[in-house]
Amino acid sequence: MRRTIFPSLGALLVSTVILATIYPRRYGENQQSILAERRRESLLSNPTNMAPPSMTTSLCDVFSGRWVFDNTSRPLYEEGQCRHMGTLACGKQGRRDLKFQQWRWQPHGCDLPRFDATALLERLRNKRLMFVGDSLNRGQWASLVCMVESSIPKKRRYLSNRRRGRPTIVFTAHDYNATIEFYWAPLLVESNCDDPVIHRVDNRIVRVQAIEKHAKHWSGVDILVFDSYLWWRQGPKIKVSWGSFESPDRKYELMKMPRAYKMALNTWSDWMQVHMDRSKTQVFFIGMSSTHERAEDWGGIAGHNCFGETEPITKEGYWGSGSNREMMRVLQKALNKLSKRGLNVQMLNITQLSEYRKDAHVSIYKGQAKNLTQHQIANPATYADCFHWCLPGLPDVWNELLYAYILQN
Repeated sequence: MRRTIFPSLGALLVSTVILATIYPRRYGENQQSILAERRRESLLSNPTNMAPPSMTTSLCDVFSGRWVFDNTSRPLYEEGQCRHMGTLACGKQGRRDLKFQQWRWQPHGCDLPRFDATALLERLRNKRLMFVGDSLNRGQWASLVCMVESSIPKKRRYLSNRRRGRPTIVFTAHDYNATIEFYWAPLLVESNCDDPVIHRVDNRIVRVQAIEKHAKHWSGVDILVFDSYLWWRQGPKIKVSWGSFESPDRKYELMKMPRAYKMALNTWSDWMQVHMDRSKTQVFFIGMSSTHERAEDWGGIAGHNCFGETEPITKEGYWGSGSNREMMRVLQKALNKLSKRGLNVQMLNITQLSEYRKDAHVSIYKGQAKNLTQHQIANPATYADCFHWCLPGLPDVWNELLYAYILQN
């Protein structure tokens, strides 16, 4: 019998004597046997696993596993029933192979709890959940809204209109007095890419020591989900400003990307340490979202990318050239530093599981045909988007992991 990552309350009271951390660990064979027996007792007392999950420990590494084809329970919602996906609705944009919607993440040795929209909304009652970051985080926001909105009567839910230049989108569930929000801050700190609509600039400039412009919007939020990686990997260096953008005597320094990223994360973590209410706020950081721009990474044709891919990568431990381990270490060190200061930030390490999903990108299905050149039309791979992800799809699994950790408390 497989185990779930959440013990029932009865099993929890026994296991807390041994287990004291929420971080996933591996145990010796004798300990595994003891834990397996307790989990069997938990499942027998609660076979539907619907008791409020309470977790003082994760009993396995939920980020290590494999993709299982599951056309019974997947997708978690239908594309035509959710209007928040925009250009991520790949089926609407012409993609005919929809198998990418039907893969379920299966951790090694345990099961993720089944997503329950009502249980999540109850946990969010009288609270705010905010995603902070770039378009990948906005895709995760759209995914979560799609996952919960069918549980809310149409007249009892509301989506704020994003006016041009406003960085925040808010979905409100009135009966729960709860919001699921997204705030645009692709580099976390202040930059010349901060306009949520007009931000595609070739010459990126970042103020690594300036964050208050953004942070004031997420101050006081109950659950924060940050991400910031994709915008830091556009080239080996980035221009750093040591003054305001309006200052006529501002100075710039061309800095290596990992160093600038570290400085920005230090600014972010310093702000978090001073301003976060540890008794109120749960904080998460989404790990690097993988890209698939080089088919030769997974044994494909040189010069090709994610275009035309319809199956996940099955080689366990696959790691492509689009994921920067140095940047990942910089992030982990920043979170470890915060932990030593008494502020726990849970990293959702989605990188490895996302590495396998070369089939799940929006590719050419993003409704941009009117902006294409004749050369691009003749060679679809040249404009395939191998950064963003189709919905329903991979971001739904990121949210299942987020759901599991939210409900642990």
